[in-house]
Amino acid sequence: MPRYTVHVRGEWLAVPCRDAQLTVGWLGREAIRRYVKNKPDNGGFASVDDVRFLVRRCKGLGLLDHEDPLQVALEDNEFVEVVIEGDAMSPDFIPSQPEGVYLYSKYREPEKYIALDGDSLTTEDLVNLGKGHYKIKLTPTAEKKVQKSREVIDSIIKEKTVVYGITTGFGKFARTIIPVNKLEELQVNLVRSHSSGVGKPLIPERCRMLLALRINVLAKGYSGISLETLKQVIEVFNASCLPYVPEKGTVGASGDLAPLSHLALGLIGEGKMWSPKSGWADAKYVLEAHGLKPVVLKPKEGLALINGTQMITSLGCEAVERASAIARQADIVAALTLEVLKGTTKAFDTDIHAVRPHRGQVEVAFRFRSLLDSDHHPSEIAESHRFCDRVQDAYTLRCCPQVHGVVNDTIAFVKNIITTELNSATDNPMVFASRGETISGGNFHGEYPAKALDYLAIGVHELAAISERRIERLCNPSLSELPAFLVAEGGLNSGFMIAHCTAAALVSENKALCHPSSVDSLSTSAATEDHVSMGGWAARKALRVIEHVEQVLAIELLAACQGIEFLRPLRTTTPLEKVYDLVRSVVRPWIKDRFMAPDIEAAHRLLLEQKVWEVAAPYIEKYRMEHIPESRPVSPTAFSLEFLHKNFIKIPESGDL
Repeated sequence: MPRYTVHVRGEWLAVPCRDAQLTVGWLGREAIRRYVKNKPDNGGFASVDDVRFLVRRCKGLGLLDHEDPLQVALEDNEFVEVVIEGDAMSPDFIPSQPEGVYLYSKYREPEKYIALDGDSLTTEDLVNLGKGHYKIKLTPTAEKKVQKSREVIDSIIKEKTVVYGITTGFGKFARTIIPVNKLEELQVNLVRSHSSGVGKPLIPERCRMLLALRINVLAKGYSGISLETLKQVIEVFNASCLPYVPEKGTVGASGDLAPLSHLALGLIGEGKMWSPKSGWADAKYVLEAHGLKPVVLKPKEGLALINGTQMITSLGCEAVERASAIARQADIVAALTLEVLKGTTKAFDTDIHAVRPHRGQVEVAFRFRSLLDSDHHPSEIAESHRFCDRVQDAYTLRCCPQVHGVVNDTIAFVKNIITTELNSATDNPMVFASRGETISGGNFHGEYPAKALDYLAIGVHELAAISERRIERLCNPSLSELPAFLVAEGGLNSGFMIAHCTAAALVSENKALCHPSSVDSLSTSAATEDHVSMGGWAARKALRVIEHVEQVLAIELLAACQGIEFLRPLRTTTPLEKVYDLVRSVVRPWIKDRFMAPDIEAAHRLLLEQKVWEVAAPYIEKYRMEHIPESRPVSPTAFSLEFLHKNFIKIPESGDL
């Protein structure tokens, strides 16, 4: 018998349908009837028959015709929403459309798998899992480790040994012994009580990353979860059923308890859950719609699901990858600005950087040489001022290798810590199957990723700080020799005047966000957990800082391309012309003032999707091949030829240069 899950005024109702010939209108009316059935005031309706309403799918929000038969309009167990005429929807939370749901508007179930073993996950892997590119499976070795770990837990329960979190309470209640017949209830109570987060839910990408990372840590075999339960969790991930996880509530020790508890709450069929098929609904209905059953927690398994640094680390993973992407593209944007401002390439000479050989600095200088005027890529703009009387450029141009360089080195340092954390066991207690015992420790403390992500925010921010100053030079006619604010008929038109203000505002906001959250600590759990990392905020604000950096560089990219318009018919180098062409494929030149925000967003999207890097990278690598051993790729921001070929980036032939 077909059944439909219907959302009415914040409540989810299961409505069975004995006759498939019944209509969408009948379904809506029956859902409202069930909704008002137990309401003391009849739901505020004089008569259910007089209620006017619309019915729409939760997935895609498509409106349904009341007269269509259910068997034609809907699939069995599909999720729909009844919108009663006159009701106002909350501006803060729309059940069928969480923030970021657009990410899944073209969701396709992945066919490829990543095999997790708890030891070899990379930041790139986790970001791709978040994007829904892969499903998950365990390696045979991981399955054996998980099984052996669980045998230790089963032995503890059988022998009635007193072990923290298995046969005792938690935190301040560590000395409270729990009866054997209450051990499963203990785990459910733990998950429910610790689900105390607030704020907006994680967007689908970030929730997938969080769930995938917790699976990877469980696959290490030190958590004591059963293989049966872990495979259930993997099935939930592979179906893209994502629990409602508020972004705020973790202090980063003992692990990310609140967000991971919300994650576990959905797995046991409680709270809210989202999937591309259902939108938001009660977790038990979403799981059932995908043919899945809620997890039934065994002793230790609630603790195994919620104890760790995976919220900090998964968000940190995204931060590192986005920082890497914007750092390498910042070099390209700055090089284009230098061309427009008629700067010199002398400051990027190999010998200057050889005597101060920081890896990031050397690499950035190399990229500038590969993009700017040379025998490989002659520039008509550079030739036009070859014999000018300017001796040297402002620091914002001349010192890019030194400023951008340390950002590259900072990212490399942080990526190393985050990668280690991705593949670390962070439970308490730890289950050591080889020793047949559990040991209480402090691997759940988030100080490592917290400190690293505070450092990342401070480092990456400088890309925006120096970019904003270059935007000022582009817009200021006394510094650029270009029209004021990069627009004709100044006065009538304001050009980039307020775009520069936006950049300045973002840089100023970043200065506050760069204050390290990990310098703070508040004692919690009745002084049992008396030092914490505050790593959740470190991760969230690092992402905000990086987003602001991307937006500032998007404004600089637009301003530099607009500056090119006033230097025509002169042309810059081939790779920089390719960048200009890319921008002009989505944003036309400014002839007069127009609505600018969409153009900034379009440029930001180019940077997010790494399109600017893709068009310039082949020329950088071609130059590298011809100047070995002058330079070498620097991880994580320099791409090797192997990477370029793997990602189908064509290396130009010499005739193309």
